Amino acid sequence: MSKSKAKTLLDMYQKMLDALGTQQWWPGETPFEVIIGAILTQNTNWTNVEKAIKNLKAAGKLGPHEIHQLSEAELAQLIRPSGFFNVKAKRVKTFINWLFSHYKGDLTYLFDRGLTALREELLSIKGIGPETADSILLYAGNHPTFVVDAYTYRIFSRHGLIPEESSYGEMKDFFEDNLPKDVQLYNEYHALLVNIGKRYCKPKQSCEQCPLKDFL
Repeated sequence: MSKSKAKTLLDMYQKMLDALGTQQWWPGETPFEVIIGAILTQNTNWTNVEKAIKNLKAAGKLGPHEIHQLSEAELAQLIRPSGFFNVKAKRVKTFINWLFSHYKGDLTYLFDRGLTALREELLSIKGIGPETADSILLYAGNHPTFVVDAYTYRIFSRHGLIPEESSYGEMKDFFEDNLPKDVQLYNEYHALLVNIGKRYCKPKQSCEQCPLKDFL
């Protein structure tokens, strides 16, 4: 761990937290709802995901066994608001079938696995990439793995803290090598970065009011 990098990251975290407060992210009543949200949020905004989850709840289908029993076409209609619903229905069903074949459909068994091995397993499932896998592990499973997204890349490359050509794995390592391995810290840090990205660090920069402007 680099003391200077660690201090910078923690100072940035505190600035964001002081300005924006705790984020209460990821929104979801159960770990399973978080998992479904993580898959459905690919290539869409959260408002659309909320509509799809609301449909699943209204139909009484927001559970592993309930989705396992649905046909792919039935699931697609329920998650239609999330966009790319046929593709996402296939991805959700692929995950659910894997969950039942490997862990009897039980998330307790799933999250009892060690972080490294479980992350590799999740990444082997078609349709689950690094960001989705890490979101599942952190927000649903309470495993200390840092989630990287487009906002993270934009903010930290603009601040000169990571090279512009950094890969997902390199950015993830940057945070995990320089921050304490703490689930709550990783959770809040990522959520704060998303908020900063949405409010200030847009493709067209708006730095004047940004809590991180002093780090440029």
